[in-house]
Amino acid sequence: MASDLVCPDCDAVYAAGPDEPWRCDCGRPLEFADRLLPDDPSALALEPGRGLWNFAPWLPIDERVSLGEGFTPLVDAPEWDAAFKLEYVFPTGSFKDRGATTTLSRAAELGVDRVLEDSSGNAGAAIATYAARAGIGAEIYVPADVKAAKLGAIERTGARPVRIEGTRQDVTDACIEAVEGGREDDRDGAATRQTGDGWYASHAWNPAFYAGTMTFALEIAAQRDWTAPDAVVLPLGHGTLFLGAYRGFSLLSEAGIIDELPRLLAAQETGYAPVANRFGETVAAEPGHTESVADGIQIVEPARLDEILEAIERTDGDAVALEPAAIEDALERLHRSGFYVEPTCAVAPAALERYREDGVLDANADVVVPLTGSGLKIE
Repeated sequence: MASDLVCPDCDAVYAAGPDEPWRCDCGRPLEFADRLLPDDPSALALEPGRGLWNFAPWLPIDERVSLGEGFTPLVDAPEWDAAFKLEYVFPTGSFKDRGATTTLSRAAELGVDRVLEDSSGNAGAAIATYAARAGIGAEIYVPADVKAAKLGAIERTGARPVRIEGTRQDVTDACIEAVEGGREDDRDGAATRQTGDGWYASHAWNPAFYAGTMTFALEIAAQRDWTAPDAVVLPLGHGTLFLGAYRGFSLLSEAGIIDELPRLLAAQETGYAPVANRFGETVAAEPGHTESVADGIQIVEPARLDEILEAIERTDGDAVALEPAAIEDALERLHRSGFYVEPTCAVAPAALERYREDGVLDANADVVVPLTGSGLKIE
């Protein structure tokens, strides 16, 4: 039976179903009522080909839609004194497949016939691809200037892309308006319940997406003989991978599998750095209105900002904002080192260097950095 949803703030409970809300009536993101705690991982038989669904006993979702995603390589990167987790080798070329497989599995479990999503490109391509795999219709809202390769990846699945002029927030607003179109308000204008117009498969709001990105941390621990690194440096937009890492390592810690949480260190770009701004960073220009190298993290209002700040505080983490020039330099260095990734990927390695220069990370710290998106979708 599909897990119900619950609000961690006001404790409201919503029954699972295709008409379930995408957020609580109080405005907060919802979570699964069922929270599964890992058993002794030594009893977990990791099967080749099952990918992240090897962790099915720890996920509150039944496997319904999969392309064998997960268990991306964890490789040494001596030039960076770190280990890189190659998240760009997923079926659609980005880590967003982690959330897409669980989100569309949830949609299939609920009998959803159409999903809507807003995205700068990677999440949209992932949701569209897994929706096609599931035989579920999809409508993907994207910026008008979305990269042609990402737009093509969406279109080829048979999904309907909707290009929106304006900022990344304008794209989200247009998608939410479509999800909520023609509905009766629940409380003082908070129209949040689904009525068959489309199920919001949001990578920022939907708890099913975070169930998938949580496996990022579980895989790192499994690939390191069930230990955690000292720190993980991650790009941060809405925080889907960042919070997934926090949830996964927290689960492992609560189960007594790892001794302590790794430090979670966020990487943003100037002009799109609401979290870094909270940590004393000087963010250039008016937020959300600067030229950007890292189009995948152009977020000025993260849906789960409070959760991100809590994750940083609980892990003794931090957040920095990188200038476009530093990101471009890191991207060229990655390409010359054999890692053909998109620009957003370079934010985290650039931040790794900054954290070391600033003394936030010791020179000998054991660090993992995810490379999140393929360079094949740059153009």
